[in-house]
Amino acid sequence: MWRIPVSCAKLCSTVHEDRLFPSDPDVRRVARTIYEGTRFLPIISPHGHCDPSVLADDAGLGDPAAELVTKDHYLLRLLYSQGTPLEALGVVALDDTPTEVDGRRIWRRLAENYDLFRGTPSRLWLDYTLSEVLGVTEPLRAESSDDIYEQITNRLGWDDYRARSLYERFGIEFLATTDGAAANLDAHARIRQSDWPGRVVPTFRPDDVIDVERGDFRDNLRRLAELTDTDTATWPGYLDALRLRRRQFIEAGATASDHGHPSAATADLQPSEKERLFTRVAKDNAEPGDAELFRAQMLTEMVAMSLDDGLVMQLHVGSWRDHNPLLAARFGRDIGADMPKPADFVASLKPMLDRFGNEPDLTIVIYTLDETTYGRELAPMAGHYPVLRLGPPWWFYDSPQGMRRFYDQVVETAGFSNLVGFNDDARSLLTIPARHDVARRINAGFLAGLVTEHRMDERDAAEIASDLAYGLARRAFRVAT
Repeated sequence: MWRIPVSCAKLCSTVHEDRLFPSDPDVRRVARTIYEGTRFLPIISPHGHCDPSVLADDAGLGDPAAELVTKDHYLLRLLYSQGTPLEALGVVALDDTPTEVDGRRIWRRLAENYDLFRGTPSRLWLDYTLSEVLGVTEPLRAESSDDIYEQITNRLGWDDYRARSLYERFGIEFLATTDGAAANLDAHARIRQSDWPGRVVPTFRPDDVIDVERGDFRDNLRRLAELTDTDTATWPGYLDALRLRRRQFIEAGATASDHGHPSAATADLQPSEKERLFTRVAKDNAEPGDAELFRAQMLTEMVAMSLDDGLVMQLHVGSWRDHNPLLAARFGRDIGADMPKPADFVASLKPMLDRFGNEPDLTIVIYTLDETTYGRELAPMAGHYPVLRLGPPWWFYDSPQGMRRFYDQVVETAGFSNLVGFNDDARSLLTIPARHDVARRINAGFLAGLVTEHRMDERDAAEIASDLAYGLARRAFRVAT
């Protein structure tokens, strides 16, 4: 993992070298050793939201505030909670509300409110990014805001901070973006056609043509028809269009699909029932419960397609998205107002697992915002069904305490082999190393505890740490293929 030159970092780093390690000196000593074995391993980033056009164009990253504040939902939500309007942070409204375009002013608002992030993963990530990636030598405060903004702006103008240089300096081996079924894949094509060896691939995210409750669902069906030259007004044609679109993603390098559903409900209806259900939702004649039933059936259909074409399937469950309707109306979807909600897996996944749960060549990775299901449902299921793997803590639980709770609840039942390592879910290239560094430190601390309790030896711990940082994600997401 790349950082600024060691000679400078030792003198000026604003982050402690033992951050996140256990406080017990004996355990901390073991954690340091384990961490050093993973610290510079390549980064596999199998799920994120970076813009592929930045890498296709080998662009400079531009304004620090746009890159590090406006894109970051973690920062936006906490600042908004304390009264800062989103438009004052550079978020563009759908109406004619004036939006702040002065990056220096946006950065100053962050600095003035930086104390809000004490004790949060956002503070850990941003402190690391400022110090270890951008070479900032003083803490971010209101009085240092303008100077730091100038330093970062200047540094982002260097050739070493262009997108492809950062990819290489960070040691990224594989970077997956997240792309709707109707997404334009031109940027990915330009990357493949260039002589640059970086591996940046799309991920097939078909929510826009599956979620009937989206306002643009039928428009997206028409767009899917255009992209595939297929009649999406019929059930067979709709399925054929999805299969073809998946093939187009695979040709663009995709190794996985991703599905963001309110629940984990699956269904396995009879053929005639499926067709009648699709006809109702496609013609805007849906009955109560049809939207959830259609999503449930389509999860099963997507699993069947994954068995055929080899895409790893990711399922994100337990998020009430766009919980704040005022923000959704003013700024559009996915502005960061998601909230955790209860989820059920044992019953909800059973129709799909009855049909596909014992397939050795199929991989389904599950993420949830209902961490109460980790030990009660997900770990026992992943510890039994060959198709299931547990995704790392996500959104609110992508945090030091969230990761520790995750390991405490799942490892004894599912083991480490049924996990998929870590993914950063990042929206900016600049923040990727920070997130992986936090995960690797937490891994080292957890494993050091097992070593010092004599539950495993240091050799086993080192191997598991390497797997959690690199090997598991590489294998689960078929990076080597």
